[in-house]
Amino acid sequence: MSRIRALIEWVPRTRLYYGWIVLGTASLGTLASTGSAQVTLAGVQDYILNDTGWDRSTLALAVTIGTWIGGFLTPVFGRLADTKGPRIVMSVTAVLIGICFYQVAGASSIWHFGAAYIVSRGIGAPVLISVVPRTIAVNFFLERRNLALGFVSMARPFYGALNIQFISFLSLIASWRIAYKILGIYSIILSVPLFLILRKTPEELGLLPDGRVIDDSCQGKQKFDVVAQSNTREMSWTAREAVKTHSFWLIAVSQFLTILVLGTMGFQLVPYLTDSGLSLGLAAMVWSISAILDGCSQPVWGLLSDKYTPRSLTFVVVLSAMVATTAFLIMDGAYIGLTLVLIWATVNGGLEVLGGMLLASYYGRDSFGTISGMIGPFQLVGLGLGPTLGTLLYKFTNGYNSLFLFALFAYIIACGLLIIARKPDRQNLVFGNP
Repeated sequence: MSRIRALIEWVPRTRLYYGWIVLGTASLGTLASTGSAQVTLAGVQDYILNDTGWDRSTLALAVTIGTWIGGFLTPVFGRLADTKGPRIVMSVTAVLIGICFYQVAGASSIWHFGAAYIVSRGIGAPVLISVVPRTIAVNFFLERRNLALGFVSMARPFYGALNIQFISFLSLIASWRIAYKILGIYSIILSVPLFLILRKTPEELGLLPDGRVIDDSCQGKQKFDVVAQSNTREMSWTAREAVKTHSFWLIAVSQFLTILVLGTMGFQLVPYLTDSGLSLGLAAMVWSISAILDGCSQPVWGLLSDKYTPRSLTFVVVLSAMVATTAFLIMDGAYIGLTLVLIWATVNGGLEVLGGMLLASYYGRDSFGTISGMIGPFQLVGLGLGPTLGTLLYKFTNGYNSLFLFALFAYIIACGLLIIARKPDRQNLVFGNP
């Protein structure tokens, strides 16, 4: 029994701050879960559809349902991240994701595929990609928090790009089904290091955020005061207080709009490139590169947010997205489209990560998982609606310009909402005292 306890409480000795070890391990879960992410399925859907003959609209519907379920479960997992920590929930989810991928690989009908995909997407998105890893970053970092959030957010598009190439490669030489079996095995094995290494807060390890050390000479109340003094460097809100502010709801709606655009445009850009004259292989490669650019830009946005503010950078990113989207409307051609996709993806990296940074800067770390979890349904409902909306817009207008016009108007509204969403004053809650 003592050996089991020692194994559970084991912490590897390293000169590197343990927060980075935790973030790196958590990101390996993102590598597994992005097998069912929209960015991945958008890049490999044609391999699956060409092999099976399944209907594109039905596949998009499965993506929508799975993403919506993930959105509705995000507040639950955000609350668990705040109260219980990531160890159990992430390791158990990794096992379940692995089982689902095995079912995806063996699917004999689109309904079988859809059921397994929906479960893997519904639990994987909040636990292994979004709210739980981001809560880890907020808990373990303060001065370098936005940089840490940037690295966490980078994992989704970066690993999504790797999965696109991995699944595409195996689709060409063997089958996409083998790729999902391998991802399933990896996910199940990954549950072991997730359980052994992850922790809820740095205080469990005798540390403070950013790696500052609690003096061993501090005991009892004195030790508590050291931790409390560290926490007072930022004002932390409860979830009940946060939802009573206008800014919370304005950020939520702006996130819904920007993520809706991501789902609407992102799921259609590989078909857009092939219709523009690129081969399917080259279009998938461009989409993979765009996902890497999306991911690599996110730590940069985080670093800049630590120097300036997430709010000011959000305006820059939204305006840049508006310019890039307008360019889709006035320019055409295969290689022009290729260039615009890469530019749009780089700008989009900022839209994905700055929402979480804005929440952390407004409401602090104590209830970040719960607060960001309540934003999650807005984000994932928008992301889930996007593929179906994009498919319908293309179908009824027989072209892509309707998608780009919709994206432009959504960006304009989101920008206006963010102008109004100023940092709230805890002493003057908009909807009354808590």
